[in-house]
Amino acid sequence: MMVGVQRVGGATLGAVRQLGGGARLVGGALAALMRPPFVSLRLVLDQCASVGVASIPVVALTGMFSGMVLGLQGANAFARFGAEDLVGTVVALAMVREMGPVLAGIMVTARVGSAMTAELGTMKITEQLDALVTLATNPVRYLVLPRLLATTLMLPCLVVFANVIGILGGWVVAVRMLGTNPVLYERRTLQFLSMDDIVLSLTKAAVFGATLAAVSCYHGFTVQGGAREVGQAVTRSVVVALIGILILNYVLTAWTA
Repeated sequence: MMVGVQRVGGATLGAVRQLGGGARLVGGALAALMRPPFVSLRLVLDQCASVGVASIPVVALTGMFSGMVLGLQGANAFARFGAEDLVGTVVALAMVREMGPVLAGIMVTARVGSAMTAELGTMKITEQLDALVTLATNPVRYLVLPRLLATTLMLPCLVVFANVIGILGGWVVAVRMLGTNPVLYERRTLQFLSMDDIVLSLTKAAVFGATLAAVSCYHGFTVQGGAREVGQAVTRSVVVALIGILILNYVLTAWTA
């Protein structure tokens, strides 16, 4: 009994410590953003290219096949009730409100977040972070802030791309493969999709981007040991970031419901 309590207590304390450490890291990055010397625009653009441009193929594939699955399942389900004209509505709302932000966040976490943790963790165990401090360079301003800004700015762009591709994928399946009326599909897509849905989608994307960057950078900065510990830190950061994205997705959805 006591062993179980100790394990639960230890896990809870560990989660609280990680949450506090991540919040402190983000606070330090935001403080560095407000004080000179300001973050280099070149560093931010380099990270935007790594996070955004390089992630377009995987996000496009994810969005396309998600929309195609939604179109296929929606058409098959609504055909039983003679309501095939609602397929466009289901695909658009599901992609914009839920599937687009969540799936883009998951894919960027897997591709970019893991790389951030591995890169920063390697710099930590090879004492490159200590070298930056010796050279009077703030590691948070130089390494964390560009990544935090890039993911927060680029993930909404990727989500817009995923949403559009997903809706088009649903159109291809519903109209070209299953014979749904294309005029009704397009009309229903636009009829029930409101600006509030788009704002929610972009807000989720920005929050998910900041979350995955904060988690990845924190686990990279706190690595202790060698190459094995870097691998373990990458695994932990991806798991924690994905869980955080799913929790925040529910919170934001419930808050706006």
